[in-house]
Amino acid sequence: MDAAAEAGRRFDLTLQEGPLMGMIEAIPMNLILAETREAGMTWLETIQRGGPVGYLILVMSVAALALIIMHFVQIRRVALLPPDQLTALDDLLRRGDVGGALEFCLNPEHDSYLVRILSSGLTRFQKSAFGAFEIKNAIEEAGEDQTSRLYRSTDAIGVIGNIAPLLGLLGTVVGMVGAFEAIGQTGAARHEELAGSISLALITTLMGLTLAIPCIALHTFFRNRIDTFASEAAMEIERLTLHLESSGSGQPAAPGQGAR
Repeated sequence: MDAAAEAGRRFDLTLQEGPLMGMIEAIPMNLILAETREAGMTWLETIQRGGPVGYLILVMSVAALALIIMHFVQIRRVALLPPDQLTALDDLLRRGDVGGALEFCLNPEHDSYLVRILSSGLTRFQKSAFGAFEIKNAIEEAGEDQTSRLYRSTDAIGVIGNIAPLLGLLGTVVGMVGAFEAIGQTGAARHEELAGSISLALITTLMGLTLAIPCIALHTFFRNRIDTFASEAAMEIERLTLHLESSGSGQPAAPGQGAR
């Protein structure tokens, strides 16, 4: 037991007087405290550590959130194909009142994806001697145009989703440049400056990816919804135009006059 105790005492002396203890004592206490504080760092502090790039990503996040809410409101079936408009147009065209249906579509109060497409077909139907044969082409052209507009309205979300990772990468590069400059100027890495620069790099990368992932996913989601509602609109408009073909005359009705 005495030999074991003596060996333990000598090991303690070696540890205290040797280079290992010197290396342990060389670790700055404030670095340990900084790591402890960073473990409970708030989101606001995280953004502040991101620097100018972090604030830019934050502004883009607010813009993306506004666009996402706007598209959730606009790209809905009840907004693109209002049921009351379908009912009113079905009643007018069933009675052969093409003029009344066109007047209904051109009313600014009834503006929607549905009436903008149908109004082009009804206008061609009334103004052309071959309107009954040209109405489908007019509706297809108008449908492609209106659908393209909906697609373009979602491009901003896609652009933000593509730019955000690049901004995060920019912050990473800026942070690493700062870290290597600190090493080059002092000849040795100062822990606070090096940790701050690396933190900047990691935070901006995190923020960029956090913004990009939902934006890219929602961009695809909205485009799929547009495709779905465009297909539904095509079927509904085809059903409405069948009333014109089944009216028997195949000639455009006079404006404001229905079938008697």
